[in-house]
Amino acid sequence: MVKQFEKLTEEERQLLYKAPVLLSVLTSCTNSKLDKVQKADAIKLAHLKTFTALPLLLPYYAEVEKGFKERFECAEKKYFPFNDNKRNEIKKELHRINFIISKLDKDYAFTLHTGLDKFAKHVKKARHSIFQDFIFPLPMRGLSY
Repeated sequence: MVKQFEKLTEEERQLLYKAPVLLSVLTSCTNSKLDKVQKADAIKLAHLKTFTALPLLLPYYAEVEKGFKERFECAEKKYFPFNDNKRNEIKKELHRINFIISKLDKDYAFTLHTGLDKFAKHVKKARHSIFQDFIFPLPMRGLSY
């Protein structure tokens, strides 16, 4: 268990461990389907974070990695067909997660929030082409977004 989570309930801890899954599902679902490339990238990233995250978050990502794929697939089934109602359900869960994070030590909470934000951005960019960055290094409306 993550030391900073000791004062949380088991339900709160499990919801925090589920945060990267929810962020991944939310960022990789479009047009009533889930992007398989982004799903695969999220699963790979959950593993990589166990040794590439900030040292303060390494224990957190070690817990997240345990059963990440299974939790992802469960969330994928729960929130399918990824319409507005289902996206709002995910957003409500993420709002609860933000509230739980606010209960944590200020420095840890900031680091965790930043780490989750980076995680979500990485998954969202899984379909993003390196070639696109080479040709259009600056975002250009109509070309890169």
